[in-house]
Amino acid sequence: MLKVQDWSKEKRRALTPTEVVARLSTLAGWQLSGDGADVAIEKTFRFANYHETIAFVNAVAFVAHRRDHHPDLSVHYNRCVVRYRTHDVQGLSTTDFECAAQVDALLA
Repeated sequence: MLKVQDWSKEKRRALTPTEVVARLSTLAGWQLSGDGADVAIEKTFRFANYHETIAFVNAVAFVAHRRDHHPDLSVHYNRCVVRYRTHDVQGLSTTDFECAAQVDALLA
């Protein structure tokens, strides 16, 4: 079961560029997008049809709710782009990479 996150009890910080590169290397298919305060990690997930895409979106919504960390989603007929960044640190945090790994695990 996914842990319910309470951000009032845990302080996040922006990762350094070296930390971002190291963590990104552990995630297959994820890439950097944007720059500065708008830097994010994103990945496109492809599906056979709209039904499979929406089932995936609903599963991502469950992960987001439990972790209290919500990605930007771009939903199309047979694909979904998932984009993570941490607004309160104006960059990337460990939470982005943890949630990306959890999203990957949905399809493992």
